[in-house]
Amino acid sequence: MTKKKTHKLKKIGLVSLAICLLFSASISGSTVSAKGKLPEIEQFPNTLDISAAPTADIYGTYSTNKFNHFSDLGAWHGYYLPDYDAEELFGGFAGPIVIAEEYPVNLSKAINKISISNTDTNQVYDLSDSNRLDFTYYPGRLVQQYEMDDFDLMLELIFVSNRTAMIQTQIKNKTEQPLHIDVSWDGALLNKIEEGSYTLNLEQSLQATKHGVQVNFANIRETWMYFSTDEAAYLIAHDQPVKTAVNGDEYVTALRSPVTIKPGKIFTTYTTESYTFTNKELKAEQKKVKKYMKQAKKHFKDNEKRWQGYLDETFNKKTYEKYPEYQKVATKSIETLMTNWRSPAGAIKHDGTIPSMSYKWFIGMWAWDSWKQAVALAEFNPELAKNNIRALFDYQIMSNDKVRPQDEGAIIDAIFYNQDPPRGGEGGNWNERNSKPPLAAWAVWNVYEHTKDKKFLKEMYPKLKAYHQWWYTNRDHDQNGISEYGSTVSDANWERNEANEIIKDTEGNPKLNEDAVIEAAAWESGMDNATRFDKEGVGQGDPGVLVFENRNKANEVIGYSINQESADLNAYLYAEKGFLTSMAKELKQPKDAKQFTNEAKNVKDYMKNHMYDKETGFFYDLQINKDGSKKKLLTNRGKGTEGWIPLWAKLADKQQAEKVVQNMIDPNKFNTYMPFPTASKDNAKYDPNHYWRGPVWMDQALFGIEALQNYGYNKEAKTLTKKLFNHAEGLLGDGSIRENYNPETGKGLSTKNFSWSAASYYLLYKNTLLNQTTTSQTGLPFQK
Repeated sequence: MTKKKTHKLKKIGLVSLAICLLFSASISGSTVSAKGKLPEIEQFPNTLDISAAPTADIYGTYSTNKFNHFSDLGAWHGYYLPDYDAEELFGGFAGPIVIAEEYPVNLSKAINKISISNTDTNQVYDLSDSNRLDFTYYPGRLVQQYEMDDFDLMLELIFVSNRTAMIQTQIKNKTEQPLHIDVSWDGALLNKIEEGSYTLNLEQSLQATKHGVQVNFANIRETWMYFSTDEAAYLIAHDQPVKTAVNGDEYVTALRSPVTIKPGKIFTTYTTESYTFTNKELKAEQKKVKKYMKQAKKHFKDNEKRWQGYLDETFNKKTYEKYPEYQKVATKSIETLMTNWRSPAGAIKHDGTIPSMSYKWFIGMWAWDSWKQAVALAEFNPELAKNNIRALFDYQIMSNDKVRPQDEGAIIDAIFYNQDPPRGGEGGNWNERNSKPPLAAWAVWNVYEHTKDKKFLKEMYPKLKAYHQWWYTNRDHDQNGISEYGSTVSDANWERNEANEIIKDTEGNPKLNEDAVIEAAAWESGMDNATRFDKEGVGQGDPGVLVFENRNKANEVIGYSINQESADLNAYLYAEKGFLTSMAKELKQPKDAKQFTNEAKNVKDYMKNHMYDKETGFFYDLQINKDGSKKKLLTNRGKGTEGWIPLWAKLADKQQAEKVVQNMIDPNKFNTYMPFPTASKDNAKYDPNHYWRGPVWMDQALFGIEALQNYGYNKEAKTLTKKLFNHAEGLLGDGSIRENYNPETGKGLSTKNFSWSAASYYLLYKNTLLNQTTTSQTGLPFQK
C-alpha cells in the first residue's frame, strides 16, 4: 500500500477502524467488544475530525479556530492530530493550543516530536515513509501509529490532571536482531499570533531543564487578544535521563543513552506536558510529575475506565440498540462537553463547561449555558454538573455586596478568568449588566434526580430561592407577579460623549442610554437579536421597546425593565416554581411548597388568559405601559420559539397546546428542513442565517421536542428529532457540533464545538429517541 493511498484511506471511518484495531493489536492487543455488550471506546474512532497543521493564524471565519481539538479533565490546553498531509508534524501531537487566560493560541506546530535513528547504520527514520500509519481520536485518547520496516511506533496521549497531559511512547522491534536506536524529541515555538494584517509577538522563551524543556511566558496584556504573565509556563518532562539543547525558539531533547530493544520486545517511555498559570501551580505540578510517571500504566487504565464509564452511563439501557446510527452523535456530544471543560483558574473557582474552546470570545462561563450543560452532564459526569452550577453561584450577589447590593440574589450573565477591570468598572468580558433566563432550578433538580445527593440539594435550595425572588424584586415593573427582561444599574448604561465620558443631566445624574438597556435586556433573554426586541414597533399601536425604571420602597433605582412581559421568561419562572416545589417537598419545607404552588397558579392563569392568542394559536410577549394598566399582545412581532416554552413548562391547557403544536409542525412555520427556527418562516423578519432571527438553536429545539412530549405528541417529537439529527451539517459524519444551524439547509452556523448544542443532542438521544421522558418540571398539577 502506498503512502498516498494510506493517507486517503485513513479518512474513511470504517477503514480507519479496521486498520487501527489490527495495528494496535500488535502492541496492546485491544479488540472490538463482543456482540451484545455495551458499546466500547474502540467503536468510536474519529467521531470528530481533529486533524490539523496549526499556524500562528489560529482563527478562520467567525473568530473560530480553524481546527477542532481534544482536551480533558478541565485542562487549559489541548491537542490536535497531525494532518495526514503535514508530514513535518509526524511523530508529534499537533499544537498544543493553550488558553492565554481568556484567548486561545497555538503554542507550536508540534511542540514535542519524536525522532528515532539507528545507531548501527546512522539512519534517521523518516516516519512519512511508514508502510502504514494511522492517527485516531478515540474518546479520551489520541493515538498515532507508524508501521516501519524495523519497528512499530505507537504514541498515545491522555490527560492525567487538569494541568497535565501524558504521552506513552512504545517502540516494538520487528527485526530478528537487537535494534539499537537513539531517541530524541524536538520542537519550535510559533511565538506569535496573527490576526489579519496584525501580528503580536508573544515573547516566549525556552529553558532547558533536568527532565526536558520549559516554555516561559511574558507579561502581555493585549486587550481582546491575548493575556499572559511571566508566571505562566509550559513544562515538558521525560521519565528517562535526557539532555536538552535550546537554540532560540527551537530545542532538542535527547535520551542520554542509546536504547537497545531485543527482537519482538517493546521499549516504553513516558512524557508529560503541563500548562500552568502561576508559580504555585507550576511547583505543585512539578512535584506530581514524578508520581504521574511512576503510575503511568494506572493512569492509562483509569482513563479508559473513566471514559468507558461515560459511555456505559449513556448506553445503559437495552433501548440503546434501537438507533445505532445516532450512537456516534451521543459520543461526540460527550467529547465536545469534555473538551470544553475548564478547571478552577483565575477568578473561576469551580470546574465548569464553557460554551466553546474553539471560539475567541467563549472562554468563560455563562449562566444559562451552564444550566443546560449541567442537565446533560448529570447523566454521565454528575460531579462536573454540580460544579458547573456552583461556578456561577460563586458570584451570586449578596445583600452586603460592595458594588450592587440592590441585586441581592442575582446570578450575573458571565464570568471569566479575569475580573479585570475590577467589578463595577468598564470593559472586559465579565458581565454584570444582566442575568440570564431562570433555568438554574431546572439544572439543580435534574442533577438531584440523577444523583439523589440531598446535601447538594440543601446547599443550592436557599440560593435558588434568592435568585427566584430577585426576578420579582428587580424585574417586575408593576409588581403584578409577572416579570420582564431588563438590566441592572450599570456604568455601561449611561450616555457618553466622544471622549467616552459619562454625560450628566442638569442635576448631575448620569443620563440613561435606553439603547444600552434594551441591548442588556435582549442579552438577559439570551436571544440577543430576536425580532421581538427590535426597538422600533411593528404596525399601528406599537410604540416599540421602551425602558422603565424599577425602584425600591426608598424610591431608589434598583434596575430596569423593558415594556414587555415575556412569554418565555414567565414560563421559565413557572417551571422554576415547579422545581422549587419539588425541592421544598424533598427537604420537608411544606410552607415553601405551598407558596410556590400558589404563585405558580397565578402565573399559569395570567399567561393562559393574557399571553395566548386564540386566533393564531400561539403564546406571545405582552406589552405593558408604565403603571401596568394597559396591555397589548404582541402578535404583530411574529412568532418565535418563546411561544412553545409554556408547553415545556406545562402551563398551557390541552386546547392551547393543540394549537401551538399545529404551528410547530407546520412546514411553513417551524417544521423546516432543520426544524425549530427561532423565528417562524412566516415572521416578516425571518432570516435563516441571522443568529436569533431564524437559525435553529438546539436548546430551543430541545424545549420544543419536550413540549411535544409533555402533551402526548410523541410520534411528532420523534420525527422532528430525527430531522434534527439527520439534517445538521456534519453531525452524522466527523463534523463538529455547531452553535446554530440554517433551518432551510442544515448548514452549521456561528462557532464550532458548542456545548449546549452538544448537551441538547445528548438529551434528545437519551430521552426522546431511546425513551419517552423529559426534563420538565413535575412539581405542579398537570393534565395533558
